Parts: sequence; C-alpha cells; structure tokens
Amino acid sequence: MSKAQRALNLRSIALTAFLPTLLFSVGEGAIIPLIPLVASDLGATLAIAGVIAAMVMLGELVGDIPSGWVVSRIGERNSMIWASVITIGAVIICLTAPNPLVLGLGIFLIGIATAVFALARHAFMTSYVPLVYRARALSTLGGVFRAGWFVGPFLSATLIHLTGSTQAAFWVFIVCCVLAVAMLVILPDPTRNLDASERAVPEQAVPERAVPDRAVPERAAPEQAVPEGPASATPADVTPPGAAETDAAALAARGLFQTIRTHRGVLVRLGTGAALVGAMRASRTVMLPLWAVSIGISAPDTALIIGIAGGIDFVLFYASGQIMDRFGRIWSAVPSMIGLGVGHVALAFTHDLPSNVGWFIGIALFLSLANGIGSGLLMTLGADLAPQRYPAPFLGAWRFTADFGSAAAPLALAGITALASLSIASGIVGVFGLFGAVLLSRYIPRFAPHRPRSLL
Repeated sequence: MSKAQRALNLRSIALTAFLPTLLFSVGEGAIIPLIPLVASDLGATLAIAGVIAAMVMLGELVGDIPSGWVVSRIGERNSMIWASVITIGAVIICLTAPNPLVLGLGIFLIGIATAVFALARHAFMTSYVPLVYRARALSTLGGVFRAGWFVGPFLSATLIHLTGSTQAAFWVFIVCCVLAVAMLVILPDPTRNLDASERAVPEQAVPERAVPDRAVPERAAPEQAVPEGPASATPADVTPPGAAETDAAALAARGLFQTIRTHRGVLVRLGTGAALVGAMRASRTVMLPLWAVSIGISAPDTALIIGIAGGIDFVLFYASGQIMDRFGRIWSAVPSMIGLGVGHVALAFTHDLPSNVGWFIGIALFLSLANGIGSGLLMTLGADLAPQRYPAPFLGAWRFTADFGSAAAPLALAGITALASLSIASGIVGVFGLFGAVLLSRYIPRFAPHRPRSLL
C-alpha cells in the first residue's frame, strides 16, 4: 500500500474516528466537573464526593479487563456503539439517583463504557495510521477529546443557568451518545475496505519499530516476521487471509492478565511511568472541582473556569504531536509531568490565602498548559509498543496499567483528604508527579526512542 493510498484512507476514516469521539467527549466533559457538586447536593461529604468522582476512573480500570477481548471479538466500531448505548443507561441511573450510592454506581458504569469506547478508537487508529504520522494522529485524537472537555462544561453551565439544577447537565451526555450511535451506524465502516493482509503488513516502507529487540524481548518474534523493506516483500511474505483470521481469534482469546505477563518487562518499567501520568491527569480532573467546592465557588462558575482551562488544554494538542514526531516522545512526556507536579504542589499552598480564587484560576490554567503539551502521549507510547497486527490485547493491558494510576489517584486524594486535608493531598500527588517525570526520562529512551527519519 502506497503512502498516497494510506493518506486517502486516513481522510476516509476521519469522520468515523473523530466525530463520535468528539460527541462522546462533549457529553463526558459536561458532567465530569460537576460530579462532586451533584454528590454534595445529594448529601455527600467532601471526601465521599471525591470517592464518587473517582468512580469514573475506577470503572475505566475495571472496564480495561474485558475491553481488549471485546474489541477483538466484535470490532472497533461495534464496540463504540455498544459502549455508547451502555453509557446512556448509566447516565439515566445518575439522573434518577436518590442518594450518593446510586450516583456512584451510575458513574462507575460510565467509566466501564468509557474504557471500551477509548480502547476501540485507540486500536482503530493504531492499526491504520503509518508510523511517521502516528503521534500527530493520536495527538489529534487526544485533541478531539480535549475539545469535548472544552465545550462540555460551557454547555452544562448554560443548562444549569437556565434550569437551576446541576443534574440537567447529564442530559447533554445522553444527547451526545445518541448522536454518536447514529453517526457510527450511518457512516460506512472503513475497516471493511481493508483485508487481513493489509492489517498484517500495513506499511512495509516504514520500519515498524525503532526499539531494539532486546529492549522488549517478548515482541521480537512478531517483528522478525515483518519484512524490513518493500523490495523483500513477496506473496509468500504476506499472511494469508485465513491464517490472519486464525491469529486474530487466538489473540482475541488471550486474556488481559496473560497479556500483562507476556509483556511484563515493558509494563512494569515504562508502564509505571504511564500509571503516574494517568494518576496526575486524574488527580487534576478530580482536584479542581473539589478545590472549587472547598473554597466556595458556585457550580456555574466552576464549570466556566474548568471550561476555559480546557480551552488551553485543547489548543496545544497538535503542538504535542509535532514535538513527539519531530524530537521524540520524551520531549512531550517529561515537561508535561514536571508541570503537573509543580502545579499540584503550588496549589497546596493557596487554600487559605485571601486571593485563593485567583490562585485557583491561575493554577487551573497552568495545569491545563502542562496537560496539553502531553496530549496523546499515552496513546502514542501504547501504539509504539503494541504489535502492529491486532494490537487490541496489548493496548488493553497498556490502558489497564495507565488506568490503574487514574483510578488510584482520586481514591488516594479522598483518603488523604479525610485523614488530613485537601491541601496535603495535593502536595503529595505533586511529588509523585515529579517522580513520574524521572521514570519517564529513564525508560522512554530505552523502550520508545522514536524519531522518524523522514521528519528530521
């Protein structure tokens, strides 16, 4: 397949990959900043509100367990459709919740559906995007997600202003999921135009990995099976369709924990750094609404501030992809983690200041800046490390590793807040962010030292 043909394919899948993601993210962005406020309205304490907010990340962690199997079995598009349908049911539970417990259950189910939706779109992009465009394509996907988080809070703030009820924002998520399902059903599935052999050898002109075989030994066999250049490609080198389907069935049957054992070397080392990235992002998502509640900012103002901060996060997505593609993944990862760590530490000292609202706004913007320059980082690293053929099982394990941090951080925040204070929790999380920057600076050059020659 030529590069021109691949570019045409990318244009043809843009609507299928990006528009449903945008719709889903707008709905998610509309409710996430308001979960602690809704929980507080139902009678939850600050610590319990933090636990309920953490149910999204905990649900994503649990959803990562079957998501690789689900996507391998029913396909990327069908997975996104069913995840959207489940999300609609979960949001209805949240709307009718009489107490914080039921609200937490609904938020947990949203997290499970989000995990399947996210893995499906990640696997889709990993399979069909050439290596030299990978970081920019996945950063764009991350940017689409951030665009939803930018638009969603403004929609929810408008609804709250018109209705006077924070729960009205949940209707935004329902409408967005209905539109996403309609989009996925109506638009043609671009995967039907690619046969098994194209999935097996998607871009022979570009080396599949820049990582030495010894760095990730468990992936050596699949790499050796792929020809290094187009001159060596013969009909015998291309996997027959029947054999590819057999391999797909075998990979689909592989469970999450078996995949983790197979790739334990990279998942323990670089995966720990990825978990800390997820922890810092999740902490920021939960910390800002909790901080707003603790210093007395109203619900519409909270949504407005977080929405503006989300705009900074959004506009940096393509810059992040350019940095990763041109200079390497480490130049996006380490500055992003340093910024997130420093921002959390700084926030810890502002709670009781007379100008705490101004400090809150400034640090929220700074955290969005730090998060924005890391847009698409985890998806890009996962795509770099995953087998090119049928990447869903490995990506499920990779996302499970990252989402473990995403789930643990909000729960840790709630626990430390209950035992000490929100300020101490913010400071401790910030220190872990700086430690994550050290880990990434050590292991990214070893496992993902990617710099495409064509972009130098």
